[in-house]
Amino acid sequence: MFKRLLPYIRGVWYSLPIQLLLLHFRKNQVLLLFWYLLFAVVNGSFLYRMGAHMLYLYPEYLGKVGFVSSLLVGVSIGIFIMSWNITTFILHSRQVEFLATTMKPFFKYCFNNGLLPFLFLVFYLVKGISFARYQELAGWDEIFWLIAGFLTGLFLSLVVAFTWFFGADHTIYRYATPGAKKVIEEMELKAGHYSLPARPGRVRIDWYLTPKLRRRQPRDTRHYAPEFIARIFTQHHYSAMLAILLAFISLIISGYFIDNKVFQVPAAASITVIYAILVAVAGAITYFLKKWSIPFVLLLFLALNTLYKLNILDPRNKAYGLDYAKTTPKPAYNRDNLLATCLPDAVAADSLAFIHTLEQWKLRQKDPLPVMVLTCVSGGGIRSATFTTEVLHKLDSLTLDRYFSHTSLISGASGGIMGAAWYRELKLRQLNGLLNAEQLKIQKQRITTDLLNPVFSSFAVRDLLAPPRRFVYNNTAYIKDRGYAFEQQMSANTNGWLDKPLEAYHEAEEKALMPTLFVNAVITADGRNVVMATRPVRFLMKPRFDSTLGPVPDADAICFQSFFANRHPGKLRFLTAMRMSATFPYVLPSVWLPTEPVIDVMDAGFRDNTGIESALKYLFAFREWITANCSKVVLVEIRDKPQGGWNREQNDRNIFDLVTRPALLTQNNLFRFQEYQQLRQLERVKQMMGSHFERVVFEYKPRDEKHPASLSFHLTQREKRDIVSSLRHPANMFSFERMERLLAE
Repeated sequence: MFKRLLPYIRGVWYSLPIQLLLLHFRKNQVLLLFWYLLFAVVNGSFLYRMGAHMLYLYPEYLGKVGFVSSLLVGVSIGIFIMSWNITTFILHSRQVEFLATTMKPFFKYCFNNGLLPFLFLVFYLVKGISFARYQELAGWDEIFWLIAGFLTGLFLSLVVAFTWFFGADHTIYRYATPGAKKVIEEMELKAGHYSLPARPGRVRIDWYLTPKLRRRQPRDTRHYAPEFIARIFTQHHYSAMLAILLAFISLIISGYFIDNKVFQVPAAASITVIYAILVAVAGAITYFLKKWSIPFVLLLFLALNTLYKLNILDPRNKAYGLDYAKTTPKPAYNRDNLLATCLPDAVAADSLAFIHTLEQWKLRQKDPLPVMVLTCVSGGGIRSATFTTEVLHKLDSLTLDRYFSHTSLISGASGGIMGAAWYRELKLRQLNGLLNAEQLKIQKQRITTDLLNPVFSSFAVRDLLAPPRRFVYNNTAYIKDRGYAFEQQMSANTNGWLDKPLEAYHEAEEKALMPTLFVNAVITADGRNVVMATRPVRFLMKPRFDSTLGPVPDADAICFQSFFANRHPGKLRFLTAMRMSATFPYVLPSVWLPTEPVIDVMDAGFRDNTGIESALKYLFAFREWITANCSKVVLVEIRDKPQGGWNREQNDRNIFDLVTRPALLTQNNLFRFQEYQQLRQLERVKQMMGSHFERVVFEYKPRDEKHPASLSFHLTQREKRDIVSSLRHPANMFSFERMERLLAE
């Protein structure tokens, strides 16, 4: 049986489609990396927590998902496939010289090189249909138009590409020897009667497929003039490089006009075209430099590093609204200056100002000894923002708006701060008569709107390729990048209501019309916390130790208002403050601050993902006033993940985990370490205050613990429903009942 099958197996093995695939794995590993990235992203194996798979499986254009958005992604996939074919055609021309003796050689090469693209297209369509149906809860009619759009875009891009290369064929025949076209046609018809002898340095190819799915045996080209073969391939090489250059120019133009929504193509399309260009660049380096490719890449890296050191190239972002003028002295970032910022007199002045606010807060309570609420919200992208907003709204509904009026402080990180800030703005508008309860209920849902697509689109076409463009905020020019795109989309999602300077909330907070909000970020150099508030908070900068018991402790936090007092900190764009707190690595650019030496900040979750640390500092700073004027303090913790991390796998899943787990101990257990420390701090507070202190926890508990909502700036319809339904979890229902009792009149 095997002997009968052996000739067929050998025949398939030595076919051009199989040999090309094997050739790619032997010689084009760098190019295959881009195929791996596409497969991995679509499968959710790469950048899943950032939601990259959603960009491909449910693309958005002009705020809508449909035929046009899928068409644009289809066009980009077609461009990537053609870039792959063009690049490998150039690299492997020597292996497929026999195609020069056929009509339309590039078209035949693409047809035989289509095994990998075909597998990807099938895989993509299967994953896309499943995602749209079961994650976005789309109907079959919507899915039909998504598929139709994708296939239409793919078809259009391939037709345009092949039309371009058919033009190259006509150019060749126009300048070739008279009668060459007729000779090639006759040779192609007779090709089935010849076999290609084995030649050194060539792969063995017994047959190839024609577009009509007919097998043809390749001809020997050794008796043809080398100039004739070279002319055919050279003309195709020129056409290929010109096509890639046009794609590159189109991306630059798109990046230049990306502020116009028409040019804000789906992020998946932009990323895929970037991949296509990188494939072409990698192929060009390999083709022209050959063995010098790796040294060239190393020299390029050293050159970029030198430009960065000279401050010519800097991918970091600025804090919009803060004064970066070179004429203004930069505050020194060192131990002495930090300690000088939080001297006892300064701490006392800030504390006195906050006690005045607490007095105003107490006057607004009906009880002479009211319950004070401190709200702590965890980071976690749009997932946390949505859960936080829903919990706060339900708490207010159940307590007849008493929850918001009893809340003195909101502290947290990242997405939780975004959700809390949005709900706080809505409540302020309701208090001022600009919103009623029903309008507030509708408006709160706007926090769930996508932020991921504009960020990735800007990164792909503006940050990487387009020339820098500037915008003016508070009379200062800043460069537009993905940080700017994030804030602009956040402003659009929230009706522009959060697009104001930090100081705009000063009066409302000072008069206790709304809770004080601490927006935190972390300095990447040393892990210190940066606390952004409407007023100075130097009482949060360092522990209050008795100096007779030991050396003066270092400051472990920075008061943004005081440290940058000469740079108009109140003018900081409030959207920028929230972005600084939510700067997840690589997704958003880190923000550098004008100090000497320069420091930059990132996501607050790396230091205190729940905001408990800042809340407890606040509690300790005013414990005497709170003890004398409040009957109880309730710390409400709103978390986007269960405590303890027991939902994560504890065992090594593979040998890679076994090898990397020790090195990644801190990274993998960062939030657990925070929890362990915070639980001890909460224990000491409970011992100090006894029955006057309560802790109430709300946790996002997904229906399927193995598939929670993604930790990104995008949520699917299923994830949104899952987050809302989590409020009905028995543990959360119990917490709601506790809060009702604690705040009952």
